[in-house]
Amino acid sequence: MDIARHIALIDELCFRPFPAEHGHHLVVLSGSHGLRGGDPAERAATVDQYEKERDAVDARLTERWGESEILNLLTVLLRTERAEEIPEPWTELSARARLAYLWEVAGTGRWVALAVADRDATDEVQLLAAVTEEAPP
Repeated sequence: MDIARHIALIDELCFRPFPAEHGHHLVVLSGSHGLRGGDPAERAATVDQYEKERDAVDARLTERWGESEILNLLTVLLRTERAEEIPEPWTELSARARLAYLWEVAGTGRWVALAVADRDATDEVQLLAAVTEEAPP
């Protein structure tokens, strides 16, 4: 767990220009390389580890930006399945994670989301950070 490195990358993304092709940043802070499917107990332990890592980053960002909001990404996923137009990165996050911790970063016009991608049991578990100017749906 390298919380300082995660915070430094999130800080950088808050000011880095967005790629022209999609207008947001979505990065993997930590990933369970090679853990796809496999042993459910090992996967559950990995999810727990990344949730603790997410909570540690949340605590540091809360000190700086105030209490995080929690976005239920299942609701976002259901809305996309009903053909509602949901902007990225929210659509991708909802397909990969169950919830996101959110902050609106004062003075930047940007939102930061932190999520544990564990929705697909056949894919690796990841701790994700997204930075966007798109407000959460």
